[in-house]
Amino acid sequence: MSRRYFGTDGIRGTVGEFPITPDFMLKLGWAAGRVFARHGRGKVLIGKDTRISGYMFESALESGLSAAGVDVSLLGPMPTPGIAYLTRTFRADAGIVISASHNAYPDNGIKFFSAAGTKLDDALEAEIEAELDRDIEIVGPDSLGKASRIQDAAGRYIEFCKSTLPGRLGLHGMKVVLDCAHGATYHIAPNVFRELGAKVSVIGGEPDGLNINQDVGSTNPQALRAAVIEQGADLGVAFDGDGDRLILVDADGRVIDGDDILYMIARDRHERGVLGGGVVGTLMSNFGLAAALEGLGIPFERAKVGDRYVIERLEANGWQLGGESSGHIVCSHIQSTGDGIVSALQVLAIMAREECSLSELLVGFEKAPQALINVRLTPGCDNQALMAADAVQAAVAEVEETLSSEGRVLLRPSGTEPLIRVMVEGRPHFDVQALARQIASAVEASMQAR
Repeated sequence: MSRRYFGTDGIRGTVGEFPITPDFMLKLGWAAGRVFARHGRGKVLIGKDTRISGYMFESALESGLSAAGVDVSLLGPMPTPGIAYLTRTFRADAGIVISASHNAYPDNGIKFFSAAGTKLDDALEAEIEAELDRDIEIVGPDSLGKASRIQDAAGRYIEFCKSTLPGRLGLHGMKVVLDCAHGATYHIAPNVFRELGAKVSVIGGEPDGLNINQDVGSTNPQALRAAVIEQGADLGVAFDGDGDRLILVDADGRVIDGDDILYMIARDRHERGVLGGGVVGTLMSNFGLAAALEGLGIPFERAKVGDRYVIERLEANGWQLGGESSGHIVCSHIQSTGDGIVSALQVLAIMAREECSLSELLVGFEKAPQALINVRLTPGCDNQALMAADAVQAAVAEVEETLSSEGRVLLRPSGTEPLIRVMVEGRPHFDVQALARQIASAVEASMQAR
């Protein structure tokens, strides 16, 4: 399918620039409502993160859905995985998330969940795009959709998160710093961890509509590292703006990424005989992770970058655990999508059960040095043509020859931002940062020459 609006993670862009405008969102609500009404009973949940534009788009989507005859339940600020969970438990036809995830507040976006709490399949997205080509036809006045607000949405999701801590385990005696990125977890995560017995302090927990992900959160762990060390905490947990990913920090301030988290959970579940198959990573997953899992006898497979592709491979293989280096961790035996709070609790459960520190869980796990450089594209630049440019391909070939069988190169466009991502990883004797810069410089030079 040739997508005009939907990317790998919904529709995303800068507020005020098409299609991230209120008139388009009204039309999108109507188009989606038409499709959902055809396939179900006509009930949709809407949740959002804390960016100021969420108010505007919430109202626009609500109007469009009502015009299509679809009832709407508003959740207010809610982590993306919480919206997926509530979509399932309320037996809604779909859930809509208003969020641009880890992006800054000038951006926003829309993503949809199916009735099962999973990303929409391509066929439904194609139906919605087809409806967007039609003029809005409002249902009769007696058939307009109604809107209501679910007052206890946060409490329901908090109880779900707590229920995922195995057995009678608690977090008593643990001192945890939470970084909520001034985002959708700000009123959820602190309650979850406190009610499970942890001593909790919070940074990034005062959203004002403009500060989401600003110098905090999973993409900016420096503030969390400083807080963990200063407070003598056992660990820190950083979420992104919509709460579907996490990064951990150990007591010494070491950043623990998605590959580390996947390894800890996979090894624990494998040793207890409950892994349920293998592990799915992505093209960005460190080959040290693949080697470590294979050394434990755990099958490992790479999917394209994007949690929807990880979930696709999990479903195809009948496996339960997968994720990305960025911190999207999917525990499909618990949750239908990546869930930062739930994933953090799985790691803390291991710490509690084994009575050990976060760093002790990673003893013996070695990752290959990895460098990632993001090259921002100029407006109108064709990312595929740029990556295929002779100078870029020559730079890639030269670095691959240098690395031989002791490393790898990955050059790919971002699915959510106007970026080309250059990743190089190799054995410790390589200067992977310099090799990545070599390719990135070729990308920048080729872009300027166009």
